[in-house]
Amino acid sequence: MKIKVKNPIVELDGDEMARVMWHMIKEQLILPYLDIPLVYFDLGIKSRDETDDQITIEAAKAIKKYGVGVKCATITPDAERVKEYNLKKAWKSPNATIRAYLDGTVFRKPIIVRNVPPLVRRWKKPIIIGRHAYGDIYNAVEYRLDEPAEVELIVRNSKNERLLVHKFEGKGVILAMHNLESSIRSFARACINYALSEKVDLWFSAKDTISKVYHGYFKEIFQEEVEKRKEELERAGVRYQYLLIDDAAAQIMKSEGGILWACMNYEGDIMSDLVAAGFGSLGLMTSVLVSPDGVYEYEAAHGTVRRHYYEYLKGNRTSTNPTASIFAWTGALKKRGELDGTEEVCKFAEKLERAVLNTIESGVITKDLQPFTDPPVERFVYLDEFILEVRKNLEKLLGEEFGGEGSA
Repeated sequence: MKIKVKNPIVELDGDEMARVMWHMIKEQLILPYLDIPLVYFDLGIKSRDETDDQITIEAAKAIKKYGVGVKCATITPDAERVKEYNLKKAWKSPNATIRAYLDGTVFRKPIIVRNVPPLVRRWKKPIIIGRHAYGDIYNAVEYRLDEPAEVELIVRNSKNERLLVHKFEGKGVILAMHNLESSIRSFARACINYALSEKVDLWFSAKDTISKVYHGYFKEIFQEEVEKRKEELERAGVRYQYLLIDDAAAQIMKSEGGILWACMNYEGDIMSDLVAAGFGSLGLMTSVLVSPDGVYEYEAAHGTVRRHYYEYLKGNRTSTNPTASIFAWTGALKKRGELDGTEEVCKFAEKLERAVLNTIESGVITKDLQPFTDPPVERFVYLDEFILEVRKNLEKLLGEEFGGEGSA
């Protein structure tokens, strides 16, 4: 008998090899065991193009309505991708669109596996990246100048101020970024809450020595929110410190971990990949978007694995790592079970995570992990083999619970 999931999870499909993995995971590891209502949106690049990207907005609205979403990796098209897929235009990042709509903060945390030690030998505990999920270059206005021009920033308010950006003598480019006081404050509060829940120290980093107004505003608001929770942080043993971003990057390499590192949008994008690689692989990093009103969207921190997809299209097998995508599903299931009060859903998700870890720790690994295993593993497996082994381990953990239904 399948476990009943009480309320819907919003499923956002994606692109390329990530999409292939996504469907394998759903068909092999989710649907055989769960009676789950899924509200489905195809966020593949062709679907977004055909709907003028309105499907992304509709998906974000659905996540807000139902409270929990799970997302496959998607393409953010550049000029090359526009040509490759014959798109109408270079659509914005769907992640940025969803983040802006939900006004959330992204938390990325490595998946610790015993036989895949961190490349940074000092790292013993998880380093969590808290990424501000609104504004900056992801919601910027940009313009390419093909002739001399004088560019000004005009502020239409009671002062009606005009600021000279630059007087261009020739060609150039300009970029106008913005952020919101309410979003920055939500970001700070979310990071404080997450640090308290994980009982880890909290860092925030920016570059206020250079960007005295823009970055300085972030620093000021973060400090205000920390001061409001000072006694609570002290009781929990959670220490807060502000560091310049370059200092934080240097200090993190010397740290043992056990830190939530809060970063602005662009820096969080970069540092989450750096930390993932430092812990072994981009395939071993979870990601969750948390909104101020308690809405959650889970996804893998990696991209669409483009190179593997081209091999897949040729009919070749690939050794793509599905771990982070599986953990996106389990994260969403655990949160859905928690919100619905269905403990059996939470327990299933935990067993699926354990099945993945048991698979890797038994020496059944994908190619990306092979150089980093200790003890060394001589042979890697292909994607379909890995998922089959996870299913076998899941069946062992579930025992007689399902009466043999859905067995591999």
